[in-house]
Amino acid sequence: MSSTEIARNAAERRTQMRGTYKAMEVSAPGELRLVERQISESGPGQVRIRVEACGICHTDAATITGNYPGLKLPRVPGHEVVGRVEALGAGVSRWKIGQRVGVGFFGGEDGVCEPCRRGDLAQCLNPVVPGVTTDGGYAEVMIAEARGLAAIPDELTSAEAAPLLCAGITTYNALRNAGLRGGDLVAVQGIGGLGHLGVQFARHMGFRTVAIGRGRDKEKLAKDLGAHTYIDSAVEDSAAVLQCMGGARAILATAPSGDAMGPLVSGLAVRGKLIVVGVPSDPMQLSAFPLVFGGRSIYGSLTGTPIENEDTLAFSVLENIRPMIETAPLEQAADAYALMMQGKARFRMVLLTKNGAV
Repeated sequence: MSSTEIARNAAERRTQMRGTYKAMEVSAPGELRLVERQISESGPGQVRIRVEACGICHTDAATITGNYPGLKLPRVPGHEVVGRVEALGAGVSRWKIGQRVGVGFFGGEDGVCEPCRRGDLAQCLNPVVPGVTTDGGYAEVMIAEARGLAAIPDELTSAEAAPLLCAGITTYNALRNAGLRGGDLVAVQGIGGLGHLGVQFARHMGFRTVAIGRGRDKEKLAKDLGAHTYIDSAVEDSAAVLQCMGGARAILATAPSGDAMGPLVSGLAVRGKLIVVGVPSDPMQLSAFPLVFGGRSIYGSLTGTPIENEDTLAFSVLENIRPMIETAPLEQAADAYALMMQGKARFRMVLLTKNGAV
């Protein structure tokens, strides 16, 4: 170990002894800055996590711009968090000190609203959302609800696991809960942060997988990810091509463009489903004809519960599915966020702390 590394490690130990940690904080809309905060104790039912990695999600924009409904600043963004438990609050028995855990967009439920009472926890009306209702993972330390945690398999690095806790579960759950059968024709619109995982999950679930992208330059990547067929939406009518193939039983819409999503309904087979997981800022224009004549449907799908996150991670290990990531130090969160927003990341940005993440 070099003298520089020794000095740096000593400085980090002194920081921990002082009871402080570094975090990237949104102090005002659009202002993401590095701050030092006091470490707080985990309350009843909570754990304190020493963060190793945190993915950057497009949803973080709602926190960083200050536009998320009800958001209170200052706030630390981040809901794709992986780290190790370093303190347990009262009543926590499921988790152990030093255990590697993760928390995604769903960080806990209130347990009393109607969806929760009906067992639909992921649709809780008052959920704990890291980076929104509580401070998230753009930090060296984070307090999390124990009921919102997922165990991280040894086969995944912290940097690999982080995006699977949001982008992964979003696409995995959407596909596995769609009532599909092996061999069904399934299309994935968009080969980006969500889509590149959607293609992998669709292929390994046994579906006849079609990737829809814009430009021939994405064809090789789509097929390397597992797509059987690639449709270039820049020069082809995606819906027409899908109908020539017999119609898609499901289309997973991941690219956030309402203009691109709406016409895809016509590419569905009878009783087919357009599943929206990417949230466009522009309206979706729909024709009622293919919905009524053919019983087609369109609906949204969002995240899942902690145990479903563990299912996602386990399936990813089983089938060797991994996100394509770029990493950056925590201190460079603003630059990494900008790359993601500009569409220049390939395909998920992950922040690493100095707590041992790889």
